[in-house]
Amino acid sequence: MTEIRILIVEDDPFIAMDIETAVAEQFGPVAELIIVESVTQAQRAAAAKLSCALLDIDVVGGKTFEVAARLLKKGTPFAFVSGSTPGEVPEPLRNVRFLRKPFSTYEIVRFVSEAVASPGTDRPPEARKAVQMVSPAEA
Repeated sequence: MTEIRILIVEDDPFIAMDIETAVAEQFGPVAELIIVESVTQAQRAAAAKLSCALLDIDVVGGKTFEVAARLLKKGTPFAFVSGSTPGEVPEPLRNVRFLRKPFSTYEIVRFVSEAVASPGTDRPPEARKAVQMVSPAEA
């Protein structure tokens, strides 16, 4: 079982594919990517242990704010990746990283790398190499 588990909540298949590709290229087989498109699927996935999460705000079935609140309570690092504005985020979630669409894949990889490398995050030895940052020129 992989030690790095990353939840991606995105209902646009092309954007989900862009995020998946960027993260997979950085982490390779040491990371398990859980990609869902709805609030219901995200709630189920968020119940499991995750290394971090990337949440679109408006997805199938509503907004991901309840999922975000659950992740915050569990101490799971996450970022909103959305075309919405940060002002639409409820007050308790406003200090969370917000990556505005259109985003650069460098921003995505940087957030995930920082989240996975954060203190208290256990990683297998092969994952340590994957966490090295890419430069903006490589993204």
